[in-house]
Amino acid sequence: MLNYHHLRYFWLVAHEGNLTRAAKKCHIAQSALSMQIDALEVYFGQPLFERTGRTLVLTEAGHVALDYADAIFAAGEELQGTMDALNMPAQRVLRVGALATLSRNFQITFLQPLLSTDEHRVSIRSGGLDVLIHQLEHYALDVVLTDVVPPLQHHERVTVHTIAQQSVSVIGHPDQWPAPADVDLLLRTESLVVPARPSSIRADFDAYVERLGIVPRIVAEVDDMAMLRLVARAHRGLAILPPIVVKDELENGVLVEVAQLPGLQETFYALTVPRRYAHPMIAVLLDG
Repeated sequence: MLNYHHLRYFWLVAHEGNLTRAAKKCHIAQSALSMQIDALEVYFGQPLFERTGRTLVLTEAGHVALDYADAIFAAGEELQGTMDALNMPAQRVLRVGALATLSRNFQITFLQPLLSTDEHRVSIRSGGLDVLIHQLEHYALDVVLTDVVPPLQHHERVTVHTIAQQSVSVIGHPDQWPAPADVDLLLRTESLVVPARPSSIRADFDAYVERLGIVPRIVAEVDDMAMLRLVARAHRGLAILPPIVVKDELENGVLVEVAQLPGLQETFYALTVPRRYAHPMIAVLLDG
């Protein structure tokens, strides 16, 4: 029978491309690791690697074996994640990853169907997009929320769901802006707080003012929406952001929407990977 320990060692070496790094990663001697690979090649009856200097390059048979090994160990991780979730007493946990800079108001709006019931428990983790996608692909997360489309050439298994679009507006204080104003004039004359680069909002804003020949007076750039919300409240000038970020402030009259920026929108995405045992609430949230 196929020795899955040998297959896992092959899988690690194939992804590392180097025996020394793979041996350190799995905490065995390099010579012992090499013997395990040799045993697997004997079992398959053909070489899986060719040596190019210090680098190991997969043969055609090696590429075939790696495709199967990827599927086998991904299925194993999915099994572990599923069993962990099924072992939770009474409640099934939905594990949500959220980009660290994503609007908290948007996250709450998206998760509202779960938060209004005690049938499910929600675990929310924030972080960088690459880390969150890695956890999603290895079944440590069920869904990732982001406003950035991931580089899909590196994440072929990820499905991108567009779940919402929000307009981008000019936000200010009601005592200074009691009525709507001309957006072009505002951008030419007033001090602005804007999202930092790189963000889709900032890229679209920069393109918009360039088309108009405007050089805006930017006094602050913020890459975190929660912090941008606080800066918008403290700054006596204007802020460029989606109204959902300051939803409470707009409803309470602390801030007002002075003008909308034509054609500018922030798009929100949910990322998933194919699962045999997908959490039942994923479809509900995506449909909502």
